[in-house]
Amino acid sequence: MSQPLGLDELTHAVYRFALGRPGCTAEDVLSGLDAPREEVRRSVDRLLDLSLLRPLSGTLVPAKPSLALRTVLQQRQAEIMSRQQEFADIKEAADRLAEEYEVAQPSPSHSGWERLESQAAVLARMERLAGRATAGCMSLLPAETVGEEALLARRPLDQHMLERGLSVWNIHLESVYNDRAALGYARWLARDGGQVGTVPTLPMWLVVYDRSTALVPIDPRNPAAGAVQVSGAGFLAGLVALFERLCETMRPLDSRSCGAQDQPTPMEKEILRLMGQGLTDDAVRKKLGVGLRTARRMIADLMERLDARSRFEAGANAVDRGWLQPCACGSDRALSARQERPSETAAAPAPELRAVSPL
Repeated sequence: MSQPLGLDELTHAVYRFALGRPGCTAEDVLSGLDAPREEVRRSVDRLLDLSLLRPLSGTLVPAKPSLALRTVLQQRQAEIMSRQQEFADIKEAADRLAEEYEVAQPSPSHSGWERLESQAAVLARMERLAGRATAGCMSLLPAETVGEEALLARRPLDQHMLERGLSVWNIHLESVYNDRAALGYARWLARDGGQVGTVPTLPMWLVVYDRSTALVPIDPRNPAAGAVQVSGAGFLAGLVALFERLCETMRPLDSRSCGAQDQPTPMEKEILRLMGQGLTDDAVRKKLGVGLRTARRMIADLMERLDARSRFEAGANAVDRGWLQPCACGSDRALSARQERPSETAAAPAPELRAVSPL
């Protein structure tokens, strides 16, 4: 007896009671089981409906299940076969739709690139490329591309590739820890077998499939403008090299550590580098994917730790401490300004430090 037959524990107990007491009556069953009489009566009726009990001269006679349930089994078998056919029909219809979808997709141009001028077109192309992928994909995901809707659209594509044993690599901004939806998606991917890391800044949104086809934004500042699909070997070599270079410097997700208190984090080094390039607070926060107040707080903290009254002095002090190093293509003005700083009244204002790069 089991649930698939619609027999609960009480109904099973009624059947066993009748088996053990030949010639028992319905009243014997009602009084012989420690259960509410109405529930026992419903169980008796259920067994009578299935012909597992037969009334005979006022008694209840148990029937042989293999004979009594033959009709029930035949009915269930017919239902299962009908559902199997229904599933086959649904699958056939889905395959036909998929074939029509593929036929309707525009073929990439012979020049090796194709414009996709809407987010819907980009998503449709991602679905197509992910479904055809044989090795996996690599993605750069700046803050403006990890909205909740975009992540919901990406997740089934990533999951399908992981289920097929393909690799999925995603690089987020370090500010992903401040975004609940993006962090949840990143942790899900890492937990399910994907590779996820963070870097202080990202140049643009990028997705590369099988190292042979890439999607890059038409306008990096406006995801809604769409993307360009590129497949030329020259394009891809540069894009893959960019991704691999970022992989070398990224931190695995959730591996942040406080480290030595007098040493800057990768994000703080990036802030110093951006300051050295002359970027405003607003431009810095856009690069980092953080709010303006957060960026200003981090800049102020760096200025205080470097005992600096200006951005130029912050750059010079950072070089002195080994936090930054002068770029080989630039001058040594940062070092000389720190070592031979003239009096503030006699010297002209020094230019901002621009030629620096993180260690």
